[in-house]
Amino acid sequence: MRNLVPSAIKISTLEPAYNEQISDTLSSNGVQESIVAAAFDVDRGFIFAASEDAQFGVRIWRTPVDPCEWDAPILCGSFSTIDPKVLSLRVIGESAQLILVTRSGDTVTWQLDDSGELISGPDIVGSVDAGILSVEWSPDDTLLVMITGDENLILMTSTFDVLSEAPLHTEDFGEDAPINVGWGAKETQFHGSIGRAHLKTSPQSPTPIQEDPNDDGLPRISWRGDGAYFVVSSLARQTSQSVKARVLRVYSNEARLQSTAEIVAGLEPSLSWRPSGNLIASTQNETRAGPSDTQRTGKHGVVFFERNGLPHGGFNLRGEDRDSRIKHLAWSSDSNVLAVHIERAHGDVVQLWTTGNYHWYLKQEISAPLSTHFTSVNWHPEVSMRLLLTSPLQIIQQDYAWETCAGANGTGCVGVIDGQKILLTPFRTQNIPPPMSSHQLSSKTLTDALSGGLFLSQVPHHISLSQSHDLLAAVWQEGHVMMWALQTRIMPGGGAAMNPILIWSANLPRELCHYRQVIVSSENSDDDHRTISAAILGSDVNGNDRIVIHDFEHVILPFKSISVTGSRTVSLQQKNGRLVPHELPGHLAWQAPDGSIFQVHREEESCSQICSFTEYCPSSQRIDAHLFVGLSAGGKVYTAILNAESTVLASNVNSFTVASGFVIFTTTSHDVQFAPLETVVAILASCQGNDKTVELASQAWQKRRVERGSRIMPRGNLETINPATYGDLDAGLWRKAFMACRKHRIDFSIIVEHNQDIFMAGIPAFVEQIEDVDYINLFLTSVGRSQLPAEVVANVCDSVRQTLEDKDLTKYVNSILTAYVVKSPPDHEAGLALLLRLRGVNPSLVEEAVKYIIFLVDADRLFDTALGMYDFSLVLMVAQHAQKDPREYLPFLRELRALPQYYQHFKIDDHLKRRTKALRSLSLAALDYLDIHQLHDEALAIWQGTDKYKDVLGIYGAWLFDRHEYHQAATVFVEASDARRAMISYERALQWQELFELCVKEQLDGDEIADIAYRIADELFSKKRFSESARVLLDYAKDVRQAIHSLAQGNEFAEARRIIALHGNSELVDQVLLPCALDCRAQIGDDINEMREQLCKQVARLMELRIKKVEEPDAFYNYDDPTLHNVDVMTDLSMAPTTFTRYTVAPSATSKASKRSSKTKRKMERKLGSGRKGTVDEEEYILKSVTKLVERCATIQREIKKLLPHLLQLSQTHRDEGVGLQVDFDQLQSELRAAIEDIWKKKPDADEPAVDSWATRMQEKAKEQLVEPLQRVFKPEMSTSEWRLKLLQVQQKLPQ
Repeated sequence: MRNLVPSAIKISTLEPAYNEQISDTLSSNGVQESIVAAAFDVDRGFIFAASEDAQFGVRIWRTPVDPCEWDAPILCGSFSTIDPKVLSLRVIGESAQLILVTRSGDTVTWQLDDSGELISGPDIVGSVDAGILSVEWSPDDTLLVMITGDENLILMTSTFDVLSEAPLHTEDFGEDAPINVGWGAKETQFHGSIGRAHLKTSPQSPTPIQEDPNDDGLPRISWRGDGAYFVVSSLARQTSQSVKARVLRVYSNEARLQSTAEIVAGLEPSLSWRPSGNLIASTQNETRAGPSDTQRTGKHGVVFFERNGLPHGGFNLRGEDRDSRIKHLAWSSDSNVLAVHIERAHGDVVQLWTTGNYHWYLKQEISAPLSTHFTSVNWHPEVSMRLLLTSPLQIIQQDYAWETCAGANGTGCVGVIDGQKILLTPFRTQNIPPPMSSHQLSSKTLTDALSGGLFLSQVPHHISLSQSHDLLAAVWQEGHVMMWALQTRIMPGGGAAMNPILIWSANLPRELCHYRQVIVSSENSDDDHRTISAAILGSDVNGNDRIVIHDFEHVILPFKSISVTGSRTVSLQQKNGRLVPHELPGHLAWQAPDGSIFQVHREEESCSQICSFTEYCPSSQRIDAHLFVGLSAGGKVYTAILNAESTVLASNVNSFTVASGFVIFTTTSHDVQFAPLETVVAILASCQGNDKTVELASQAWQKRRVERGSRIMPRGNLETINPATYGDLDAGLWRKAFMACRKHRIDFSIIVEHNQDIFMAGIPAFVEQIEDVDYINLFLTSVGRSQLPAEVVANVCDSVRQTLEDKDLTKYVNSILTAYVVKSPPDHEAGLALLLRLRGVNPSLVEEAVKYIIFLVDADRLFDTALGMYDFSLVLMVAQHAQKDPREYLPFLRELRALPQYYQHFKIDDHLKRRTKALRSLSLAALDYLDIHQLHDEALAIWQGTDKYKDVLGIYGAWLFDRHEYHQAATVFVEASDARRAMISYERALQWQELFELCVKEQLDGDEIADIAYRIADELFSKKRFSESARVLLDYAKDVRQAIHSLAQGNEFAEARRIIALHGNSELVDQVLLPCALDCRAQIGDDINEMREQLCKQVARLMELRIKKVEEPDAFYNYDDPTLHNVDVMTDLSMAPTTFTRYTVAPSATSKASKRSSKTKRKMERKLGSGRKGTVDEEEYILKSVTKLVERCATIQREIKKLLPHLLQLSQTHRDEGVGLQVDFDQLQSELRAAIEDIWKKKPDADEPAVDSWATRMQEKAKEQLVEPLQRVFKPEMSTSEWRLKLLQVQQKLPQ
């Protein structure tokens, strides 16, 4: 599906100018001198040509091979001869000789120097008296085959030593004559009763083959590419039973006849053996002589033969060429292009044919200059696409290149030249393999009446599809241009795929010649108008490139016909450049032969260099205003941006294109790679020098395997690759993207890799759209085998599995098992655990699922995995479905079941060679033992310095945690490197400094630290540790508002205001600080009122108690004489108690008291300290309460001292509240001070003489129990620190 397009041309003319006047003179007087042969000097880079002249004989000309040098050929030698008929001209590189062979039989040589000069005169090294009819050198220039005038075939070396000489005509078939043993012949078969009589046919005279009047009768010789064989086409000898006819004979390189082909009717002299060796090309003309001629088919074309002489297909010429004479055939050195030299009455043409899918395409048609004739056609022996033509006065060198004509991505249209037809296929809607196509556009042209009788070739030289709109343009060699609007149908439905309309055609100026490229571009002016530009590249008479630009502005849609609104011609000072395909008219650029890229300024009709490729790239493309991509002949893809050198993107490339934001290229490694344009541009813009190449080479582009030899839209089997899958993925069309990947054999991992975050979030939708279990299994298997990181694969498998479990566990059980198995590393245990869970719900489903997982994983491996899970029922289930022999595993399982749990685990792990786990199983028993018996200290001593030390620490820490010893537990967990449990313990202990230090060390993310900060701040707030709560919120939760709230609740308004000012959150003053200040003032006011009320009640009660103590001491002290406890009130004997008897009977009381239990004693002590009303301890309790009230007053005083400055400054309302607060607290202090003085007023001591007696001492002892509470409760001291604000005192004195 590629086109053969001209890339360079070189014309060397013998005369200084070749115009119509000279042409008329030559046509009237006859050409006196004519170039008839040419040869490449590969080593020195020259073309040598030989001209025939009746006056001068043979003259030798030389011109450089460089296509950019159009100078006239230089005469470098001559050879005088009477019959200057040249048969062959050849440069022998090994001997540095130029060898000329003439029809008269002379072989002439010239010696060459390194500069290509002829350093010797003509040397006739040999002569054949009978003359020479045909001559041909072998491809390696080591052998020469001649056919002499007396029809002898001579084989010579390059030094002209004769190796063989034999007659050309022989009756022998050759060494490869087939042997017929009669197998399968009719004569050897059984024919029944009819017998073999019917096999005897009556003798008939052979059908005569008519002689071709256009056959010159001369033989032709052609070598195979490897030089092992050559073929000779000659006229067979005329006999009495037949006329002369062409026959092909194949010889080895030792001149031994190998095979002889059968005589074919209408076979012509042209002959060329394909260098690859599989086909021998010749031509056949079977034009009927009249209505009665039934022996010929009426065809005229090229026919192919195998080496054994059997025909092998061919193709017919088209149109009027059926009546023309084919003069010569020539294969390109790579065997891809066949040149057919056709003689026409109005001028020769050379057609270039290529093949694909068993179809022969006519790709190019080169017409002879000024309707003359071509005298020779040759291909370069090494440069496969370089063709050398000669006309009587010109040497023409044409270079060609392969090009794919692809249009806009919206249609995916591709155009292929095939003679007068352009084959069009929109691959967006139809994938039609060549040679078929969706539409065949006829591009037949008419001869221009103004062309001076010049013939216009019927095959376009170049075609171009617009990259942005549905337009096609074609240009012919002579300057004829046509443009079509294709009107491709994109939407599904019936009807033709496209309906092309010719919208413009023109003939370009005659001062330019050899038009070789056209580029059509367009852009939308608005919704209904479009601007179109057609740029045509040609050469002037000196070979310099010129660009003819035609603009069509404000074209109304739909297209009917358009007119040129502006025409410009840009002259360039270099030869054989190339227009760079582009999308917008303003992006027109031209590439010079050295790779330099020039921006074409259409308004100024000039150009300026903007960047360059390292070497010339026949295939290139401008992506946008800044990026260029090109493919060199050596397979390197270059990328370049403006004002910078190019960089190699890849070096083993055979085709590329740009689509969907990617540079897509196929390599000789049989894969296609996708390089994102954004990444390429970023690397080119950021790196310098060699760093660009290194950076691009290090990129692992996305790739996929393709068939061997695949190119982007070349030929043969078509495989449509749709990069638009990325758009489906971005749009969440998971099923469409999945089916596209499945259809085009794209790795399903691209669905995950394209945008992992979007895919992970869209897994539920992905499962919902895909739905089919087999498709999901296919996707999971592909992801599991992909080159994605193991963590990504595991996350995808786990997420898909979880979604499937939530959706329908029963339906997707196989997919869930697949997710477990294909993840890296595989989780066989989880898959088996799923089967255990389903066994009691759906036994039949489990049976199929076990078979499925055994299909995915080796049965023995599953058996070991189930055994390692310590679940014998699972082991039995796997063994049964795996059809294992019960005699192998049942005794082993019985033995294991009889063991204790941890020792059983040890035996299993040891059997599975899980040594580490076996050792852990042994240690688990010891750890359980120490935990049960709380042997933590001993265990720590035993396992210190071992791997189990941390496990013991963990057990010890858990024990301390359960005992609510959080601080101790946290320390142990830190020692055990168990940061998580240590943080929990620190949090329970409210040791927030250590907690957040550990959080930072563990590198917790910000959200998790913030959650912890909020929790610990709430706990601190509830413990009234407001400043710490605020610090936590501020430092770790970054919550200024909540921190301000905590500080305000703790009456830390100074700190709160500082933080507000520091962070610039002034709105928090109105939103948080002002309301909290009033709340704080209200709370303190409530406390003051409560304290005043408590003080009043307690002072009043204290007065009552003291009066009662004076007036009724026994009732006050609840006095009960213990001496009367054992006295019967009804006794007849009674006596008044005395002081002595009171104490003498004390032991009985003591004895009673000693009988009280310890629990009762503790209860009585609590009653004595409770200050219950009416008890003897009430007074002491009230005194202690007043003391605590003084302490509370001091605390309130400090709170008020902190609050008053802010009440003064915040607002007038707050200032008024501050004045009231100061007055209230001042009154409370005054009342409290007065109450203290009144309560703790000292009584005068009565100084009575102490009588030292036993009775006195006993009374003193009894009074110790009746000590005044004022003596046991010391008088509290009121705070004397200054707490008032003088400004508020002044405010208080101001009139309200």
